[in-house]
Amino acid sequence: MAQIIQWFPGHMAKAFRLMRENLKLVDVVFELVDARIPESSRNPEVNKLIASKPCLLIMTKADLADPEQIRAWKAHFEAEGHTVLVLDTRDPKTPQLVTKAARRAVASKKAAQLARGIQDQPIRAMITGIPNVGKSTLLNHLVMKNVAPTADRPGVTKKVAWLKTPTKLELLDSPGVLWPKFEDQVIGMKLALTGAVKDTIFDKDDAALFLIDFFQKYRPEAIIERYHLASDIFDHENVQVLLEITSKLGLKDDYEKASERLLNDLRKGKLGTFTLDLITQTND
Repeated sequence: MAQIIQWFPGHMAKAFRLMRENLKLVDVVFELVDARIPESSRNPEVNKLIASKPCLLIMTKADLADPEQIRAWKAHFEAEGHTVLVLDTRDPKTPQLVTKAARRAVASKKAAQLARGIQDQPIRAMITGIPNVGKSTLLNHLVMKNVAPTADRPGVTKKVAWLKTPTKLELLDSPGVLWPKFEDQVIGMKLALTGAVKDTIFDKDDAALFLIDFFQKYRPEAIIERYHLASDIFDHENVQVLLEITSKLGLKDDYEKASERLLNDLRKGKLGTFTLDLITQTND
């Protein structure tokens, strides 16, 4: 893949330093991953940072992901020893679900504290994940008021802050953090498609062609139905498919505008539920 996608602004380096300094203060780390890219959205630097600290792996945006793949990835992560919670953060039961899962994740630690006479204390958790994975949305649900800024773009949260919830959680919010270099540019493209990197740092037509290639292989009917294409459209090259979509959208030859529409449709669920990381690929 010709284009190199990288995005590591200064606030992310600062966030890593603050996370490292505050890790000793928390009982558990809430690692949020995007259910559409459950493996690609796991930051390898965060995994190194948290080391043996108890971790609750939260799969967000489950309403946008392929349900079958969600089940497969949940089983995969649990087989690796993770406590896993699949979440549609719009669910009103979110605070109870997260608190219950957090208690499971730290059960052995809390039992040891109780044996030493330390009474039940609030669970202190650090929330981490890549940009635009839903950290602020989750925080607002847990605290039950709008305390964290949210937006459908990466890089909104810029500082670290403690927040308390009615369910006896104390949460350390932090900015979304990527890693300095994507060794695999396919991962970079998946992050771009799902909105984890700024749209200004990659070519939308490259992303659209990547999207078309994926749907051609796994969900061709979604593209055909959404843009009213001929059933044999995928007999043509992906560039021709993009040009045909451009025409169907009434955009003449403005394929860049059509590419932007494709990305927005994907992110808003207008192409149906999808998972770009396929568990069968990971297990090969």
